[in-house]
Amino acid sequence: MESNLTVKAPTIHRARLAWSLYINYFIHGFGLIILAQNMTSLGAAWNSPLKIVSFVISGVGIGRLLSYLITGFLADLFSRKAFVLLGMSAYLAFAIGIPFSHNIYVAYFFAILAGIANSALDAGTYTTFVELNGGNGAATILIKAFMSAGEFVLPLLIAQLTANGLWFGWSFMTMAALVVINFVLILPLSFPLPNQSPAQEGSGEKKVKPNWVTTIALVLYGYTSMAVMIWFTQWISLFAADSLHFSDGQAHFLLSLYSLGSISGVMLIFALLKRNVKETHLLISMNVIAVLALLGVLVGTSTVMVQVASFVFGISAAGGIMQVGLTLFMRFFPHHRGMVTGVYYFFGSIASFTVPLITGVLSTTSMRAAMTGDLVVGLIGSALMLVVLISERGRHHG
Repeated sequence: MESNLTVKAPTIHRARLAWSLYINYFIHGFGLIILAQNMTSLGAAWNSPLKIVSFVISGVGIGRLLSYLITGFLADLFSRKAFVLLGMSAYLAFAIGIPFSHNIYVAYFFAILAGIANSALDAGTYTTFVELNGGNGAATILIKAFMSAGEFVLPLLIAQLTANGLWFGWSFMTMAALVVINFVLILPLSFPLPNQSPAQEGSGEKKVKPNWVTTIALVLYGYTSMAVMIWFTQWISLFAADSLHFSDGQAHFLLSLYSLGSISGVMLIFALLKRNVKETHLLISMNVIAVLALLGVLVGTSTVMVQVASFVFGISAAGGIMQVGLTLFMRFFPHHRGMVTGVYYFFGSIASFTVPLITGVLSTTSMRAAMTGDLVVGLIGSALMLVVLISERGRHHG
């Protein structure tokens, strides 16, 4: 029997598989912003105002909310590869369908499909990286770097199309071509067996079972870790212009510094995880640093201080710490990694839906009130990670 099991074990081309999965997230970087970047052209194509185009974009968030729990649960029942291919197929349909849609209802369907693509890719990819690396989640952090690269390249491509008077749809066709090429590359590859408990944890720590307190704290962290980033990117420029009296250029530069910090944070966190720094220690320290950086933005007495604080906030809050939280969550539930991913990012999707509503209400008081709300969310996130750390230590000593 043992020899039969050995024969059935798939041969994994680790480097090829990892690169193909990362390329998917470069493409996903396109998918995150391609509708917003083409709003004017899409409005003209659909003969609709920008308000209607914005409504269509909201379909992406609806697609995520509808599908995260389902794809996460099913990814544990079926293969990871099936959900990666499902996500790629959905993105292909989206990329081809949107520029040829002449009806906003059809376009809304394709936008929902993009949200489903996002959730299917997450369910199949994050789990695969953890299983590919024996429980170590360092590789998942680089996903964010490839997403950022896609978000960087797409606006340059659209700017070139516009400058040369070319059809806006070529940006979607480029996305579709990348999906097809990567589909061909990934199709023959084998994936690791799903939901295998790692023989040895990357950090050599004793395995412990989570209690309900730890589980709830990590689920809620799925919300706060996403909310703190969305909150900042939505309001930092407006806050800087209104409350700090920055010029328009200075206010927008803060967001650029945040993005640079995010890329730097990815490299830093990846290096720390490779050195087997405990996820709980990393989560506590990065969340506390993010809170201090937000405090620096709010009470900044000089332009340089606010700029440094924005950069540090990018490193600590947007450098992949959300992915670290997911890796820790999956470590507690090694036989339900797909379901855990779905639940975690479902709460992240709730954040993307509710933060604009909450901040909109706060902004009626003042821009400072809106921005201070982000500090409160950061403090809640830090408290949740403190709960996880205390609970984990209690079980080790219990």
